[in-house]
Formats: sequence, structure tokens, C-alpha cells
Amino acid sequence: MSTDDDKLKPIRERIDAIDADLLRLLNERAQCALEVGEIKQGQQSDEPPVFYRPEREAQILSALMKKNPGPLQDSDVAALFREVISCCLNLELPLTVAYLGPEGTYTEAATMKQFGHFATTQPLASIDEVFREVESQAVHYGVVPVENSTEGMVNHTLDCFLTSKVKICAEVELAIHHALLRHENGSGDIDEIRSHAQSLAQCRGWLDQHYPGVPRVAVTSNAEAARQAVSDPGIAAIAGEMAADQYDLRVLSARIEDQADNKTRFLVLGNQQVGPCGKDKTSILVSVRNEPGALLRVLQPFDTYGISLTRIETRPARSGDWSYVFFIDFDGHQNDDNARQVIDAIKQVAFEVRSLGSYPQAVV
Repeated sequence: MSTDDDKLKPIRERIDAIDADLLRLLNERAQCALEVGEIKQGQQSDEPPVFYRPEREAQILSALMKKNPGPLQDSDVAALFREVISCCLNLELPLTVAYLGPEGTYTEAATMKQFGHFATTQPLASIDEVFREVESQAVHYGVVPVENSTEGMVNHTLDCFLTSKVKICAEVELAIHHALLRHENGSGDIDEIRSHAQSLAQCRGWLDQHYPGVPRVAVTSNAEAARQAVSDPGIAAIAGEMAADQYDLRVLSARIEDQADNKTRFLVLGNQQVGPCGKDKTSILVSVRNEPGALLRVLQPFDTYGISLTRIETRPARSGDWSYVFFIDFDGHQNDDNARQVIDAIKQVAFEVRSLGSYPQAVV
């Protein structure tokens, strides 16, 4: 036996012992999850039991990251324990989660990040369809994009809230890294570069520098661009590397986005009210007339009660009378005393104030 083997043997034996401990502890945790499920199923209530608790999950992950001594990064700890939670939750109640498809999109990646690989996922063709499936309870939850740090809000998602009764149960932030993909047998000049319009915009500078003059064609999604690149070697697609794996494409260049810190925020849609976790966000919809001072009267209570706004967006109401709707995100839970006072104050000056949900702020 070599000297290196002599040094490695005790370390490997220690790893084997640790793995055995991990296996035992994971099964203990799984047994606890089964017992939780049995207790919830046995509760007498008119409402069905709630198994997925994003506020509880956020508390677990935050506590673990605070205790993390390294060398694992906090993001690694969160990712590992999300999978553990996903597996245990699947023992209590297998979840079905719809998302804006097709497969290979960033929305699928966000869904996996939030729910883990033990949930059953269902790609749908449109944001409207995700809202409908959640509201009808055909699926347990849905995931849709709402905001990109470079290109701004996804207005289609905001507009769906005007007519839907679904609630926001959680938010997910995903770092967006684009890659230029091509058919494995593609060679020579690229005839077209295809992607979603937002992705083309997020890579504009890089494309101007490396592929000036090559036509850029917007399609319904990055995954659709990848699918088209499979059938035509002259087409290159901008998508995530997840799509390269999904559609067996070659990565020509990675991380081609103009902004290195490019992120997209996604919303988890459901039919439940989420309790406070200690680091929450609330989203509300406020309808007002288009008249002088309307926005000031809506915003003044936030200053009065010391609440920080994180986002405000304006959309035209569908009434056709030139009234407007504000989508407002602010720090805190709607059950907090100062948040209730703010909402009550806004109700005095607005047509309608509707809570879209309070939910945990995104964990890494």
C-alpha cells in the first residue's frame, strides 16, 4: 500500500462513518415528517390541512445558515437542505407545481430551487394558465416570473392579479446566466440568434461585440429557442446551460449577459395565507382615480408608520375610465401592527386595497 493510501484510509473510514450517521439522521427526520403529516390529517377542520409552509422553511434555512461554520457556503447549505425538506414533504403530501414552460426555462430552474427535485412539476404554455390551474386547485402551487433586475417588471404577471384570487406564498430569486447554444453538428456562420426578447436585451452589448449584423429573432421562451436550434444548425439560441443539457446543444459561450449581477425574481402562487417568518414582504394592489395627489395620498401612510417600500408599479385598470392600479411591495407582514395601520389608512383614500399576500423574503 502506498504512503498516500495510508493517509487516505482513515479519512475514508471517517467519511463512511459520517455517511452512516447522516443516513440514520435523515431517516429520523423523515419519520418526524410522517408523524407531522399524520397529525395534520387527523385534525378536525373545515379547511384542508396545509403541508407546505414557506414561512417555516424560511426559518429553518435562515437558522441553518446562521449556524453554518463552513467550509460549505451558505448557498450550498440552503440547496442541500431544500432537497431534504423536499424529500420529507413528499412523504407527507406529494406536491404538484405548475410553472411557465416549456422545460429548460429559468422558471423551471426557479421551481426546482424552491421546491426541490421531489415535487412533481408541470410546464404550462402561459402565465395565465399557471394562474388558472392554481386558482382551480388543479395543482398545489405555481411559479411565474415577475421582475428582472435589468429589464424590469413582467407586466403580464401583474395584470393576471387584477382578475385572479390567488395569493403570493413565496418569492424566489435566481441569478440569470445566459449562454450561446448551438446544434452539436453546427459549423460555419450563424444565420440567426433566437431567444426570448428579454434575454436578447440582456445580452445586447455582448452580441453587438461578438455577432454584429447577425439577425436576432425573439421567440416565446429561451427553451423554445433551444428547441428550434436543435432542428436547424444555422440557428444559435440564447438560454441557460440547463437548456443545453435538456436539448443536447453545444455551449459556444457562457455567461454572455451584459450585467454580471443579472437576477430574475419569481413568485410562488397558491391559495393559502402564509404566516410571518420574521423577515417578510407584503404585496398589495391599490386602485385609484387618475387625479392630482392620488399617488401621494397612497404613499403618505408608509412614511407616517415607518414602513419601507421595495417596489411600486403602475398599471392601467381594465375599467376603461382612466383609473390606475398600483402594485406595491413593502417590508413586513400584513399582520404586523404598523402594516395594518398603513393598509387601513390607504383604504380611506383608494377605491380598493387588496392584499396579494405576505410571504418570506427570498432566501439565497
